[in-house]
Parts: sequence; structure tokens; C-alpha cells
Amino acid sequence: MLLREISAEVLVADAPIVALTRDDVAALKVRAAKNPRRRIRVCAHRSVDDAVHEMLIVMAQGCYIRPHKHLEKSESFHVVEGALDVVIFDDEGQVTQVLPLGDYVSGAGFYYRSDAALYHTVFIRSAVVVFHETTRGPFRPSDSIPAPWSPDETDAVAVSGFLAKLGEATATWRPPAIRGPERGRIPHDGGDRRRRRAASS
Repeated sequence: MLLREISAEVLVADAPIVALTRDDVAALKVRAAKNPRRRIRVCAHRSVDDAVHEMLIVMAQGCYIRPHKHLEKSESFHVVEGALDVVIFDDEGQVTQVLPLGDYVSGAGFYYRSDAALYHTVFIRSAVVVFHETTRGPFRPSDSIPAPWSPDETDAVAVSGFLAKLGEATATWRPPAIRGPERGRIPHDGGDRRRRRAASS
């Protein structure tokens, strides 16, 4: 597949029909591992101004995506190979949801979509992960708002510490239990109805 190189991390498929093979993915894995930020993507769309952006993304373990949120923009992931966690945070940086994703045969979820303006990131669980991302264009850097409590990508020490803590948090995260009625409290007004019936008899 003939690809135009925008940077070491971004390639663009200029052909009107885009088809990627195992050999293409193998080459992308090698390049992702060599890149300082341990990632690379192939854009199937040709321009940042396109209405729909589709990308095949390869990330090696240790890749850091700074937690961020999008305003008025949806995104979806479809995992092709490997495993990752989609991590959702509240505004203070507490983990509120972890969505484990893998390929179709892994038994985990393999597809994710969100149109909520929530802080999120991905945590790479396998040596490498390959996924197809779709989002709405055009691309504007200002559409992505970094979480103020997360380290900048240039601070290697802070990033390493953040990823270590994130790995622990995602490994131990469990969904909150669904709370039932308070102990000793009768739901609705059943008690009042019984008392009224007793008083009238």
C-alpha cells in the first residue's frame, strides 16, 4: 500500500480505495516500537478537513495518551489485535469506568463508541495493540481538551509514574455495586398504606 508520510507517526493513504494487509501491519508495528512516543497511524482519509476521519492505529506498550475530552465529537474503536483498556475519569481525575477491549476472539469487548464529553485515555495491556478509530472531522487541535491533572507528554518521569498508577487502578477497578433500598426502609409508601388501613378498620 502506497502511503504518504506526514511525520514519523502519521501516514496518509492517498488512494481512492484503501486496503491494508498483515504485511502492512507488521511494518507499522516495527515503526511504532522505534518511535519515541511508541505509536503510528495510517489515515484512510486524505485531509484534516474531511468530515469523517478513519485511522488504523498501532501503539506499543508504554505509549502514553494524555487524558483528554472532546467537545461535540464522537469517536469509536474497533480492536484488530492486542488488548487495551479505555479508561474514563471524572473531572478530578478519579477513574469512573474501565472498558477492557481485545480482538473479537479474545472474549473481551472489541468495539467502543462514545459521544460523551468525558476525560478518557487508553492503557495498553499487550505488547502492541492495533485498532481502527473513527471520529468526526475536521481535525482541530483545540477540539481536544487535556485533563489539567494529567502530566504533559514531555515530562517523562511524571508520565512513567502516571502510567504505573493507571495500570494499578485499571487492574483493580470494579464497577460500583448497585444500591438497593436503605436498610429498614420500605420502598414507596407501602407502610403508610398499611397504617391507614389499620386505623380505618
